[in-house]
Amino acid sequence: MREILNAPFLVEMMRTTANMYRLGWDERNGGNISLLLDEAELGEYLDLDHVLREIPTGFQAPALAGRCFLVTGTGKYFKNVQYDPENSLGILRLKEDGATAQLLWGFSDGGTFTSELPTHLMSHAARLEVDPRQRVVLHCHPLNLVAMTFVHDLDQRAFTRTLWQMCTECIMFFPDGVGVLPWMVCGTNEIGRATAEKMRDTRLVVWAHHGIYGVGASLDEAFGLVETAEKGAQIYMKIAHLPWKQFITDGQLRQVAARFGLTPRAGYLD
Repeated sequence: MREILNAPFLVEMMRTTANMYRLGWDERNGGNISLLLDEAELGEYLDLDHVLREIPTGFQAPALAGRCFLVTGTGKYFKNVQYDPENSLGILRLKEDGATAQLLWGFSDGGTFTSELPTHLMSHAARLEVDPRQRVVLHCHPLNLVAMTFVHDLDQRAFTRTLWQMCTECIMFFPDGVGVLPWMVCGTNEIGRATAEKMRDTRLVVWAHHGIYGVGASLDEAFGLVETAEKGAQIYMKIAHLPWKQFITDGQLRQVAARFGLTPRAGYLD
């Protein structure tokens, strides 16, 4: 059996959480990540028949029965993951009922998974139907995106168009746009269902006055999507109160899309 602390998925999770904390996206115990693992790869590091304990998930996800996930824990600080991964993270496998998690590794202090696990599972199920390669769901609190939800119209077409107009890379990396939800109580199945519904046709979902969810085929991809949207929001927050003399036009956005073979979300360009 290979040493699990050297597993690429665990090393990358430690690097990602440390970077997100450094950027100020995950203050205190804010934010959470889940990574769908390949069972064959995981079997090189763990005895998959050895279950430490079982934990009810509070949600039924039969479509994900038998799947294994690396997830952050509730009440855990991202800044500590790199120093104590076995306490801060857990590897779960969903039982056949899709409502019970078997803990295979981690949460060594007796803790449990993030309170947002139902939202993660719903989003995983929604995105896997669209693209089975997308295995990461990432949630964080980027300063400028959150600030933007206080001063910008929350209509998601308008929100997306503003980000696209801020820097060329925005339409390049999320031509499917950004989903936007009004403020809702976090940690509930209600916000999980609303997020998953948005995830059916976009990879970024903003929670007003709270944060953002991003998905991707890797931690790098999900991180990069959020990073790009946050850069657009940062530019907007620097100039929103100033008179605009120019911005990226719809015609120019179409030129970018044509150059890179992209299909902007239908109806979002005038």
